[in-house]
Amino acid sequence: MNKIKKTMPNTITNIFKTNLKLKKNESVLIFTDNYRIELKKITKLIAEQGKDFTKKVKYMDYPSTGSHGAEPPEPAWINAFGKNTVRKLKEKNLLRPLLDKKINKGQLREVKEIMKKFKGRAVNAVIALSHYSTTHTRFKQFLTKICGVRYASMPLFEELMLEGAMSVNWEKMAKRTKDIVRRINKADSIEIKTPNSTQISFSKKGRKARADTGVITRKGSSSNLPAGEAFFAPVEGTAKGRLVLEWAPTRKLKSPVMLEVRKGMAVKVTGKEGYAEVLRKKFSERPENANIAELGIGTNDRASRPDNILESEKILGTIHIALGDNSLFGGKVSTPFHQDFVFFKPTVTLIHKNGKKHILLKDGKLF
Repeated sequence: MNKIKKTMPNTITNIFKTNLKLKKNESVLIFTDNYRIELKKITKLIAEQGKDFTKKVKYMDYPSTGSHGAEPPEPAWINAFGKNTVRKLKEKNLLRPLLDKKINKGQLREVKEIMKKFKGRAVNAVIALSHYSTTHTRFKQFLTKICGVRYASMPLFEELMLEGAMSVNWEKMAKRTKDIVRRINKADSIEIKTPNSTQISFSKKGRKARADTGVITRKGSSSNLPAGEAFFAPVEGTAKGRLVLEWAPTRKLKSPVMLEVRKGMAVKVTGKEGYAEVLRKKFSERPENANIAELGIGTNDRASRPDNILESEKILGTIHIALGDNSLFGGKVSTPFHQDFVFFKPTVTLIHKNGKKHILLKDGKLF
Protein backbone atom coordinates (compact mmCIF):
# COMPACT_ATOMS: atom_id res chain seq x y z
CA MET A 1 0.00 0.00 0.00
CA ASN A 2 2.94 2.39 0.50
CA LYS A 3 3.61 2.28 -3.23
CA ILE A 4 -0.01 3.22 -3.90
CA LYS A 5 0.24 6.24 -1.62
CA LYS A 6 3.38 7.44 -3.41
CA THR A 7 1.71 7.01 -6.81
CA MET A 8 -1.55 8.59 -5.67
CA PRO A 9 -0.98 12.19 -6.85
CA ASN A 10 -0.49 11.11 -10.47
CA THR A 11 -2.98 8.26 -10.81
CA ILE A 12 -5.67 7.87 -8.15
CA THR A 13 -6.20 11.63 -8.07
CA ASN A 14 -6.55 11.59 -11.87
CA ILE A 15 -9.50 9.18 -11.63
CA PHE A 16 -11.48 11.94 -9.92
CA LYS A 17 -9.80 14.97 -11.49
CA THR A 18 -9.10 13.91 -15.08
CA ASN A 19 -11.18 10.82 -15.91
CA LEU A 20 -14.43 11.73 -14.11
CA LYS A 21 -13.93 15.46 -13.42
CA LEU A 22 -15.96 15.01 -10.25
CA LYS A 23 -17.55 18.18 -8.83
CA LYS A 24 -17.83 19.11 -5.15
CA ASN A 25 -21.62 18.80 -5.13
CA GLU A 26 -21.70 15.40 -6.88
CA SER A 27 -22.15 11.96 -5.31
CA VAL A 28 -20.04 8.93 -6.17
CA LEU A 29 -20.53 5.23 -5.41
CA ILE A 30 -17.29 3.24 -5.12
CA PHE A 31 -17.69 -0.51 -4.74
CA THR A 32 -15.81 -3.79 -4.85
CA ASP A 33 -16.52 -7.45 -4.17
CA ASN A 34 -14.92 -9.76 -1.64
CA TYR A 35 -12.86 -11.77 -4.13
CA ARG A 36 -9.43 -10.26 -3.34
CA ILE A 37 -8.23 -8.58 -0.13
CA GLU A 38 -5.71 -6.51 -2.13
CA LEU A 39 -8.45 -5.09 -4.35
CA LYS A 40 -10.62 -4.30 -1.35
CA LYS A 41 -7.76 -2.31 0.23
CA ILE A 42 -7.18 -0.37 -3.00
CA THR A 43 -10.90 0.38 -3.26
CA LYS A 44 -11.08 1.71 0.29
CA LEU A 45 -8.04 3.89 -0.37
CA ILE A 46 -9.59 5.28 -3.56
CA ALA A 47 -12.83 5.98 -1.67
CA GLU A 48 -10.86 7.82 1.02
CA GLN A 49 -9.07 9.89 -1.62
CA GLY A 50 -12.43 10.73 -3.18
CA LYS A 51 -13.35 12.73 -0.08
CA ASP A 52 -10.89 15.39 -1.25
CA PHE A 53 -13.23 16.01 -4.20
CA THR A 54 -16.70 15.52 -2.68
CA LYS A 55 -18.26 14.77 0.69
CA LYS A 56 -20.83 12.51 -0.98
CA VAL A 57 -18.76 9.32 -1.21
CA LYS A 58 -20.46 5.94 -0.78
CA TYR A 59 -18.29 2.85 -0.29
CA MET A 60 -19.62 -0.72 -0.31
CA ASP A 61 -18.50 -4.28 -0.92
CA TYR A 62 -20.49 -7.42 -1.68
CA PRO A 63 -19.98 -11.20 -2.19
CA SER A 64 -18.44 -12.03 -5.56
CA THR A 65 -20.86 -12.92 -8.33
CA GLY A 66 -18.40 -15.46 -9.78
CA SER A 67 -18.74 -14.33 -13.38
CA HIS A 68 -17.94 -11.33 -15.57
CA GLY A 69 -21.19 -9.82 -16.83
CA ALA A 70 -23.34 -11.06 -13.93
CA GLU A 71 -25.54 -8.42 -12.33
CA PRO A 72 -24.35 -7.08 -8.96
CA PRO A 73 -26.58 -7.96 -5.97
CA GLU A 74 -29.48 -5.95 -4.58
CA PRO A 75 -27.46 -3.77 -2.12
CA ALA A 76 -25.48 -2.33 -5.03
CA TRP A 77 -28.72 -1.37 -6.79
CA ILE A 78 -29.97 0.33 -3.63
CA ASN A 79 -26.77 2.35 -3.25
CA ALA A 80 -26.68 3.28 -6.93
CA PHE A 81 -30.34 3.94 -7.76
CA GLY A 82 -31.87 4.62 -4.34
CA LYS A 83 -34.16 2.67 -2.00
CA ASN A 84 -37.40 3.85 -3.63
CA THR A 85 -36.32 2.62 -7.06
CA VAL A 86 -35.45 -0.86 -5.82
CA ARG A 87 -38.59 -1.05 -3.66
CA LYS A 88 -40.72 -0.34 -6.72
CA LEU A 89 -38.89 -3.00 -8.76
CA LYS A 90 -39.55 -5.57 -6.02
CA GLU A 91 -43.21 -4.60 -5.72
CA LYS A 92 -43.62 -5.28 -9.44
CA ASN A 93 -41.64 -8.58 -9.17
CA LEU A 94 -39.06 -7.24 -11.59
CA LEU A 95 -35.87 -7.27 -9.54
CA ARG A 96 -35.25 -11.04 -9.44
CA PRO A 97 -35.59 -11.66 -13.22
CA LEU A 98 -33.46 -8.55 -13.76
CA LEU A 99 -30.66 -9.85 -11.53
CA ASP A 100 -30.87 -13.33 -13.11
CA LYS A 101 -30.79 -11.92 -16.67
CA LYS A 102 -34.04 -13.71 -17.42
CA ILE A 103 -36.15 -10.61 -17.97
CA ASN A 104 -38.49 -10.46 -20.98
CA LYS A 105 -39.15 -7.46 -23.23
CA GLY A 106 -42.38 -6.47 -21.52
CA GLN A 107 -40.76 -6.56 -18.09
CA LEU A 108 -37.80 -4.61 -19.42
CA ARG A 109 -40.09 -1.82 -20.57
CA GLU A 110 -41.58 -1.66 -17.07
CA VAL A 111 -38.12 -1.49 -15.51
CA LYS A 112 -37.10 1.37 -17.78
CA GLU A 113 -40.22 3.36 -16.88
CA ILE A 114 -39.45 2.95 -13.17
CA MET A 115 -35.84 3.97 -13.73
CA LYS A 116 -36.93 7.09 -15.62
CA LYS A 117 -39.35 8.05 -12.87
CA PHE A 118 -36.75 7.79 -10.10
CA LYS A 119 -33.59 8.70 -12.03
CA GLY A 120 -33.05 11.78 -9.87
CA ARG A 121 -32.33 9.48 -6.90
CA ALA A 122 -29.27 7.93 -8.57
CA VAL A 123 -25.67 8.87 -7.79
CA ASN A 124 -23.73 11.07 -10.23
CA ALA A 125 -20.76 8.75 -10.74
CA VAL A 126 -19.70 5.14 -10.12
CA ILE A 127 -16.24 3.63 -9.72
CA ALA A 128 -16.73 -0.12 -10.09
CA LEU A 129 -13.75 -2.02 -8.67
CA SER A 130 -15.29 -5.48 -8.32
CA HIS A 131 -13.03 -8.33 -9.41
CA TYR A 132 -15.80 -9.56 -11.71
CA SER A 133 -16.72 -7.01 -14.35
CA THR A 134 -19.99 -5.07 -14.30
CA THR A 135 -19.31 -3.52 -17.71
CA HIS A 136 -21.78 -5.76 -19.55
CA THR A 137 -24.72 -5.48 -17.14
CA ARG A 138 -28.16 -3.88 -17.06
CA PHE A 139 -26.97 -2.24 -13.83
CA LYS A 140 -24.41 -0.19 -15.73
CA GLN A 141 -26.68 0.33 -18.74
CA PHE A 142 -29.54 1.82 -16.70
CA LEU A 143 -27.18 4.04 -14.72
CA THR A 144 -25.54 5.48 -17.83
CA LYS A 145 -28.30 5.47 -20.46
CA ILE A 146 -31.28 6.39 -18.27
CA CYS A 147 -29.86 8.11 -15.20
CA GLY A 148 -26.95 9.90 -16.90
CA VAL A 149 -24.39 8.51 -14.44
CA ARG A 150 -20.69 8.57 -15.34
CA TYR A 151 -19.28 5.05 -14.94
CA ALA A 152 -15.65 3.91 -14.48
CA SER A 153 -15.41 0.12 -14.71
CA MET A 154 -12.19 -1.33 -13.21
CA PRO A 155 -12.52 -5.14 -12.89
CA LEU A 156 -9.40 -7.23 -12.13
CA PHE A 157 -7.62 -4.02 -11.11
CA GLU A 158 -4.14 -4.37 -9.61
CA GLU A 159 -1.70 -1.99 -7.94
CA LEU A 160 0.90 -2.19 -10.74
CA MET A 161 -1.58 -0.67 -13.18
CA LEU A 162 -1.25 2.64 -11.36
CA GLU A 163 2.35 2.96 -12.58
CA GLY A 164 1.71 1.46 -16.03
CA ALA A 165 -1.47 1.67 -18.08
CA MET A 166 -3.07 4.30 -15.82
CA SER A 167 -0.16 6.70 -16.42
CA VAL A 168 -0.94 7.01 -20.14
CA ASN A 169 -1.27 10.39 -21.85
CA TRP A 170 -5.07 10.34 -21.94
CA GLU A 171 -5.42 12.98 -24.67
CA LYS A 172 -3.05 11.31 -27.13
CA MET A 173 -4.50 7.87 -26.47
CA ALA A 174 -8.06 9.15 -27.00
CA LYS A 175 -7.09 10.65 -30.38
CA ARG A 176 -5.43 7.40 -31.48
CA THR A 177 -8.46 5.35 -30.45
CA LYS A 178 -10.95 7.59 -32.25
CA ASP A 179 -8.83 7.47 -35.43
CA ILE A 180 -8.95 3.66 -35.37
CA VAL A 181 -12.70 3.69 -34.75
CA ARG A 182 -13.20 5.91 -37.82
CA ARG A 183 -11.24 3.47 -39.97
CA ILE A 184 -13.11 0.43 -38.67
CA ASN A 185 -16.49 2.05 -39.25
CA LYS A 186 -15.79 2.31 -42.98
CA ALA A 187 -15.59 -1.49 -43.23
CA ASP A 188 -18.30 -4.09 -43.85
CA SER A 189 -16.34 -7.12 -42.69
CA ILE A 190 -13.02 -8.03 -41.08
CA GLU A 191 -10.42 -10.77 -41.44
CA ILE A 192 -7.88 -11.58 -38.70
CA LYS A 193 -4.77 -13.75 -38.67
CA THR A 194 -2.15 -14.17 -35.93
CA PRO A 195 1.18 -16.04 -35.76
CA ASN A 196 -0.33 -18.68 -33.41
CA SER A 197 -2.68 -19.92 -36.20
CA THR A 198 -5.72 -17.97 -35.11
CA GLN A 199 -7.76 -17.19 -38.19
CA ILE A 200 -11.25 -15.70 -38.05
CA SER A 201 -13.54 -13.49 -40.10
CA PHE A 202 -16.94 -11.93 -39.50
CA SER A 203 -19.34 -9.26 -40.70
CA LYS A 204 -19.50 -5.78 -39.22
CA LYS A 205 -22.36 -4.65 -41.44
CA GLY A 206 -24.72 -2.35 -39.56
CA ARG A 207 -22.61 -2.41 -36.39
CA LYS A 208 -20.86 0.68 -35.03
CA ALA A 209 -17.39 0.57 -33.50
CA ARG A 210 -16.88 2.58 -30.33
CA ALA A 211 -13.95 4.18 -28.53
CA ASP A 212 -13.04 3.42 -24.91
CA THR A 213 -10.81 6.37 -24.05
CA GLY A 214 -10.97 6.77 -20.27
CA VAL A 215 -12.54 10.22 -20.65
CA ILE A 216 -15.74 9.95 -18.58
CA THR A 217 -16.72 13.59 -18.27
CA ARG A 218 -19.89 13.65 -20.36
CA LYS A 219 -23.20 12.81 -18.69
CA GLY A 220 -23.94 9.11 -19.16
CA SER A 221 -20.44 8.27 -20.42
CA SER A 222 -18.54 5.17 -19.36
CA SER A 223 -15.15 3.57 -19.76
CA ASN A 224 -12.87 0.87 -18.52
CA LEU A 225 -9.92 2.05 -16.46
CA PRO A 226 -7.23 1.41 -17.59
CA ALA A 227 -8.73 2.39 -20.93
CA GLY A 228 -7.62 2.18 -24.53
CA GLU A 229 -9.55 0.19 -27.10
CA ALA A 230 -11.70 0.42 -30.20
CA PHE A 231 -14.41 -2.24 -30.13
CA PHE A 232 -17.67 -3.48 -31.65
CA ALA A 233 -20.03 -6.46 -31.70
CA PRO A 234 -19.66 -8.60 -34.85
CA VAL A 235 -22.93 -9.58 -36.52
CA GLU A 236 -24.25 -12.74 -34.86
CA GLY A 237 -23.98 -15.88 -36.94
CA THR A 238 -21.24 -14.56 -39.24
CA ALA A 239 -17.99 -15.46 -37.46
CA LYS A 240 -16.09 -18.43 -38.81
CA GLY A 241 -12.59 -19.81 -38.32
CA ARG A 242 -10.57 -20.77 -35.26
CA LEU A 243 -9.25 -19.09 -32.14
CA VAL A 244 -6.05 -20.37 -30.54
CA LEU A 245 -5.99 -19.23 -26.92
CA GLU A 246 -2.59 -18.89 -25.25
CA TRP A 247 -3.70 -16.71 -22.36
CA ALA A 248 -6.54 -17.10 -19.89
CA PRO A 249 -7.76 -13.85 -18.28
CA THR A 250 -5.04 -13.83 -15.60
CA ARG A 251 -2.41 -16.38 -16.63
CA LYS A 252 -0.56 -17.97 -19.53
CA LEU A 253 -2.03 -21.36 -20.43
CA LYS A 254 0.23 -24.39 -20.05
CA SER A 255 -0.73 -25.41 -23.57
CA PRO A 256 -2.98 -23.77 -26.18
CA VAL A 257 -6.75 -24.21 -26.24
CA MET A 258 -8.41 -24.10 -29.65
CA LEU A 259 -11.96 -22.97 -30.36
CA GLU A 260 -13.54 -23.96 -33.65
CA VAL A 261 -15.93 -21.22 -34.76
CA ARG A 262 -18.87 -21.71 -37.09
CA LYS A 263 -21.93 -19.56 -37.72
CA GLY A 264 -20.92 -17.10 -35.02
CA MET A 265 -20.43 -19.65 -32.25
CA ALA A 266 -17.54 -21.52 -30.65
CA VAL A 267 -18.78 -25.01 -31.48
CA LYS A 268 -15.83 -27.10 -30.33
CA VAL A 269 -13.15 -26.76 -27.64
CA THR A 270 -9.94 -28.79 -27.89
CA GLY A 271 -6.85 -28.85 -25.70
CA LYS A 272 -5.36 -30.67 -22.71
CA GLU A 273 -5.07 -27.53 -20.57
CA GLY A 274 -7.60 -27.38 -17.70
CA TYR A 275 -9.04 -24.11 -18.98
CA ALA A 276 -10.57 -26.02 -21.89
CA GLU A 277 -12.92 -27.73 -19.44
CA VAL A 278 -13.80 -24.37 -17.85
CA LEU A 279 -15.00 -23.16 -21.24
CA ARG A 280 -16.88 -26.39 -22.02
CA LYS A 281 -18.73 -26.02 -18.73
CA LYS A 282 -19.62 -22.40 -19.49
CA PHE A 283 -20.90 -23.32 -22.96
CA SER A 284 -23.04 -26.13 -21.50
CA GLU A 285 -24.63 -23.74 -18.97
CA ARG A 286 -26.04 -21.52 -21.70
CA PRO A 287 -25.52 -21.89 -25.46
CA GLU A 288 -25.32 -18.08 -25.72
CA ASN A 289 -22.06 -18.15 -23.76
CA ALA A 290 -20.33 -19.48 -26.89
CA ASN A 291 -21.32 -16.44 -28.96
CA ILE A 292 -18.50 -14.49 -30.65
CA ALA A 293 -19.42 -11.25 -28.92
CA GLU A 294 -16.73 -8.65 -29.52
CA LEU A 295 -13.64 -7.58 -31.38
CA GLY A 296 -11.47 -5.04 -29.61
CA ILE A 297 -8.19 -3.39 -30.66
CA GLY A 298 -5.80 -2.14 -27.99
CA THR A 299 -4.65 1.49 -28.15
CA ASN A 300 -2.85 2.16 -24.83
CA ASP A 301 0.92 2.55 -25.34
CA ARG A 302 1.58 2.34 -21.57
CA ALA A 303 -0.20 -1.01 -21.18
CA SER A 304 2.15 -3.99 -21.23
CA ARG A 305 1.08 -6.79 -18.88
CA PRO A 306 -0.16 -9.92 -20.67
CA ASP A 307 -1.38 -11.68 -17.49
CA ASN A 308 -4.38 -9.50 -16.67
CA ILE A 309 -7.07 -9.10 -19.31
CA LEU A 310 -8.12 -5.66 -18.03
CA GLU A 311 -4.69 -4.37 -19.09
CA SER A 312 -3.64 -6.85 -21.78
CA GLU A 313 -6.66 -6.11 -23.98
CA LYS A 314 -5.58 -2.45 -23.99
CA ILE A 315 -1.98 -3.10 -25.15
CA LEU A 316 -1.32 -1.10 -28.31
CA GLY A 317 -1.31 -3.42 -31.33
CA THR A 318 -3.11 -6.36 -29.74
CA ILE A 319 -6.63 -7.53 -30.41
CA HIS A 320 -9.07 -9.26 -28.11
CA ILE A 321 -12.07 -11.35 -28.95
CA ALA A 322 -14.84 -11.95 -26.43
CA LEU A 323 -17.38 -14.70 -25.91
CA GLY A 324 -20.90 -14.34 -24.54
CA ASP A 325 -22.90 -11.16 -23.94
CA ASN A 326 -22.86 -8.27 -26.42
CA SER A 327 -26.31 -6.84 -25.77
CA LEU A 328 -25.08 -3.59 -24.28
CA PHE A 329 -22.85 -2.40 -27.15
CA GLY A 330 -24.84 -3.13 -30.28
CA GLY A 331 -25.33 -6.90 -30.24
CA LYS A 332 -28.35 -9.14 -29.66
CA VAL A 333 -27.07 -11.73 -27.17
CA SER A 334 -27.88 -11.37 -23.47
CA THR A 335 -26.25 -13.78 -21.03
CA PRO A 336 -24.52 -13.44 -17.62
CA PHE A 337 -21.12 -14.18 -19.16
CA HIS A 338 -18.62 -12.04 -21.06
CA GLN A 339 -15.00 -13.12 -21.36
CA ASP A 340 -12.25 -11.53 -23.44
CA PHE A 341 -9.13 -13.24 -24.78
CA VAL A 342 -6.06 -11.37 -26.01
CA PHE A 343 -4.10 -12.16 -29.20
CA PHE A 344 -0.65 -10.80 -30.02
CA LYS A 345 0.90 -9.58 -33.29
CA PRO A 346 -2.34 -9.76 -35.28
CA THR A 347 -2.85 -8.82 -38.90
CA VAL A 348 -6.25 -7.17 -39.22
CA THR A 349 -7.72 -6.57 -42.67
CA LEU A 350 -10.72 -4.30 -43.22
CA ILE A 351 -12.95 -5.24 -46.15
CA HIS A 352 -15.11 -2.46 -47.57
CA LYS A 353 -18.50 -2.65 -49.28
CA ASN A 354 -16.88 -2.48 -52.73
CA GLY A 355 -14.62 -5.43 -51.89
CA LYS A 356 -11.46 -3.39 -51.44
CA LYS A 357 -9.19 -4.47 -48.60
CA HIS A 358 -7.18 -2.22 -46.30
CA ILE A 359 -4.78 -3.42 -43.63
CA LEU A 360 -5.36 -1.87 -40.22
CA LEU A 361 -2.71 -3.84 -38.31
CA LYS A 362 0.15 -5.87 -39.71
CA ASP A 363 1.93 -8.14 -37.23
CA GLY A 364 0.68 -5.93 -34.41
CA LYS A 365 1.79 -2.63 -35.95
CA LEU A 366 -0.66 0.08 -37.02
CA PHE A 367 -0.55 0.28 -40.81
